Amino acid sequence: MQTWIDHCIWWHVYPLGFTGAPIRPTDEERVLVPRLDRIIPWLDHLIALGANGLALGPVFRSESHGYDTTDFFAIDERLGDDAAFDRLIAECRRRGIVVMLDGVFNHVGTAHPLFRKALAGGPEEAMFRIDRSGGELTYADFEGHRGLAALNHESEAVVDLVSDVMRHWLRRGASAWRLDAAYRVPPEFWARVLPRVRAEFPASWFVGEVIHGDHREIIRRSEMDSLTQYELWKAIWSSLLDGNFFELDWCLTRHDRLMDEFVPMTFVGNHDVTRIATRIGDQLAALAVVILFTVGGIPSVYYGDEYAWRGVKTDGPGGDDEIRPAFPDGPARLPSTGDWMLRLYQRLIGLRRQNPWLVHAVTGSTHLANRSYSYESRGPDGQRLCVDLVLDPEPAATVSGDGAVLLRVDRTTFR
Repeated sequence: MQTWIDHCIWWHVYPLGFTGAPIRPTDEERVLVPRLDRIIPWLDHLIALGANGLALGPVFRSESHGYDTTDFFAIDERLGDDAAFDRLIAECRRRGIVVMLDGVFNHVGTAHPLFRKALAGGPEEAMFRIDRSGGELTYADFEGHRGLAALNHESEAVVDLVSDVMRHWLRRGASAWRLDAAYRVPPEFWARVLPRVRAEFPASWFVGEVIHGDHREIIRRSEMDSLTQYELWKAIWSSLLDGNFFELDWCLTRHDRLMDEFVPMTFVGNHDVTRIATRIGDQLAALAVVILFTVGGIPSVYYGDEYAWRGVKTDGPGGDDEIRPAFPDGPARLPSTGDWMLRLYQRLIGLRRQNPWLVHAVTGSTHLANRSYSYESRGPDGQRLCVDLVLDPEPAATVSGDGAVLLRVDRTTFR
């Protein structure tokens, strides 16, 4: 049984973008370059931020963006090799940082050797959903992306493959797995895989990417530990943007019901969405961060958000590039324009470290209007923090405890 996760705050990095790797590489660019080493100079920043977990996006061999895997057991040559991975793990361990890997187990890239053999009629065909009836071969894909061949999750061979991949990289030093597109995978599949993995790694942690659906039922049937809290993400930014705190209050009530059964993974940004500072501006983004760190959940910080970086996600080829940018060689190479947001993150994470019960906190509204909102976060042993949010005459937030103001966000925050 894992206990470390209650004290974990993730810093989420998309490695291919962060390290400046070519996302759509030519043959000449598909050469071994140990770009994972470029993350190491940022590990001290992770610690200074107050985090202690490194959540890595895809690192395995793939055709382009990392989610079209071609070899689950090899590090993508654009990022390095096993030795580069081992160096990163060693540097994380030296600092007490746990590592989470991104497992893309709903589908593979169509260049994956298993899929190529399946198309040729080999026994691997049972691992995919291929239809040869009607005189034309077709296969199931991921949400219309023909370059992503969906796995057949009823296949015992797929259960074996995923179990083996997870255990392989846990043996190499990972501590957790993000299960990509878990909402597209039958929950019963995870219930077949995870007990095998936990038999060897009982302290490992598994969070599923779930965008919609009955979260509590998915947890019960899948045996995953946590799910991504997209509903809260949306309620945070849209309630601030629209001046409708009723939406946030309604969502926090639902969030508390989830907290009765599991602790969701919370965030205001990730590799798939327009950056929070772009969507709602700096002042409202600051209030979003206050909400993130004063309600229950396991928080994740997407790299660059702590500097109020901008980026818009669009549809179509290259639509993710702007939200998955390269970082410089180290923090000293960044401009100081986002330091105010970094300081706010550090203060809020520090507040959370001083009140570790917040991971299991539930909330209760004490004042609710369209453009002002106050709530109490309550711990299992009677602990309390009070949060006051206002949008007029300008956005501001106050966090109080034991009758004292612990943190205030106002116009002075942005200097």
